[in-house]
Amino acid sequence: MRANRRFFLAGAGAVAATVLTGAANAQDVIGDILSSPRRGNWNDQFDASVSQSGGKVASHLPIFSPETVFYIEQAIGQYSNIVAQGGWPTVPASKKLKLGVVDPDVEILRKRLMISGDLSTRAGISQSFDTYVDAAVKRFQARHGLPADGVLGKYTYAAMNVSAPVRLGQLETNLVRLRSMSGELGNRYVMVNIPAAQIEAVENGRVVLRHTAIVGKIDRQTPILNSKINEIIVNPYWNAPESIVRKDIIPLMRKDPQYLTKNSIRILGPDGNEIDPATIDWSTEDAAKFRFRQDPGAGNAMASVKINFPNPHATYMHDTPQQSLFSKLMRFDSSGCVRVQNVRDLVTWLLRDTPGWSRQHFEQTIKSGESVPVAISDPVPVYFTYVSAWSTGDGVVHFRDDIYGRDGVDELQISAL
Repeated sequence: MRANRRFFLAGAGAVAATVLTGAANAQDVIGDILSSPRRGNWNDQFDASVSQSGGKVASHLPIFSPETVFYIEQAIGQYSNIVAQGGWPTVPASKKLKLGVVDPDVEILRKRLMISGDLSTRAGISQSFDTYVDAAVKRFQARHGLPADGVLGKYTYAAMNVSAPVRLGQLETNLVRLRSMSGELGNRYVMVNIPAAQIEAVENGRVVLRHTAIVGKIDRQTPILNSKINEIIVNPYWNAPESIVRKDIIPLMRKDPQYLTKNSIRILGPDGNEIDPATIDWSTEDAAKFRFRQDPGAGNAMASVKINFPNPHATYMHDTPQQSLFSKLMRFDSSGCVRVQNVRDLVTWLLRDTPGWSRQHFEQTIKSGESVPVAISDPVPVYFTYVSAWSTGDGVVHFRDDIYGRDGVDELQISAL
């Protein structure tokens, strides 16, 4: 903790310096853009230091850390100066700009990327979408949680044309959120960032695992919560929540009376005995008073594993048989629980200190098909949070879609386009 206090003391001076000198720096950047040479042709030598003016986007720094708080404070100073100098230009969104294109709109794109720090002013202004611009666009996309393909499509344009004042406000909103989580979180913990649809497993102040996630739909939101992961269930049964019975299963049974049988879902009465679906009137919602339980197996909604932790929302993390969903750009598809890509890696890490549960034994248990609950000997803290903007280093500022509209500005809900 002494090191962190020293970090903050040094950081306070750095933030002050950023605010005092930033206006001049921002003016210099814009001045450089206006006076830069007409460069950027195909015969230019590629130089990574020209195409990327900031640090690497990828980082092992956790979102919940004192350093992240300092970096977002620094970013607020930088974005305040960008706003004071008039922000950045709007890039016309009528064309699919990509590597090899020569178009007047590329000049505007270059200026936009220079002001946000994704492209060095030394790359110059030209109409060529060259390797410099390609690398800068990919950097911008990575910072915004978009596929880093270098192609300007619908969502890249939308993220790029959010105004500088709105981005500044987003940073200020999220600084408050990050400060609220600046206490002792535990030597090992799991953090689920809902708008990023991403999971961090953190140990000794370093991200050791990152997992792509699928979180709740807008009308079935994943809740904010703090708890401790205390149980892993290998080959779990799935008990359908009443909301899913009403919204999904009953309508599906009306269309296909064999739906439950095809999906190995059983109806259990209050006494635990199985009820024949044919005895239920599916034109009503009477079925919602019963328990719907899906047998373990490949088609189970939670697939191979369920991660439990006490909470009042009946929320948990789990595997999924629908692995293709992880490749979607907007991964807001669940009914509130969190699906985890490569979940077996996370479970192996969680069970590391639980005797008898090596990776090999875990995999063998999955193959057995038997449902086995495993108590974690040292429960691991888990935090479900909502952070849509943060910074992991000088010049590396991350923004994500404000999926649930909690930042208060409609244009930040890019997924609603």
